[in-house]
Amino acid sequence: MAQEKFEEIVETFEFLDDWEDRYREVIDMGKAMPPLDDALKVPATKVDGCASQVWLHPKIEGGVFTFEGESDAMIVRGLIAVLHALYAGLPVDEVVTVDAGAELGRLGLNDHLSAQRSNGLRAMVERIRSVAAAA
Repeated sequence: MAQEKFEEIVETFEFLDDWEDRYREVIDMGKAMPPLDDALKVPATKVDGCASQVWLHPKIEGGVFTFEGESDAMIVRGLIAVLHALYAGLPVDEVVTVDAGAELGRLGLNDHLSAQRSNGLRAMVERIRSVAAAA
């Protein structure tokens, strides 16, 4: 069910034996993301429940879901890039059917993120799902 971009991340992670290499890969993905316009860093786009500052700006155009995002923490910015690969470009009605926990589990993220980071990741997924469900 996962998108092609997400499958590419899964394949990359399969070749990276060491979690530190995977961690660096996630950070590099975050660095490659375009910055979020400062005008979009407002309370309405801020994600509560994250240890760092996180903003997600979802967009639904023509029934297709996408979003922009940013964080002040490099690893979280990378997690936003992972979520972007998982969700962006899906028909909005399919967003809520994605089992994010299972998909992210394929990357081994659950085993290597702190409790705070895991909670923040869940908060980001919940924001994405709630926006899609309301559409």
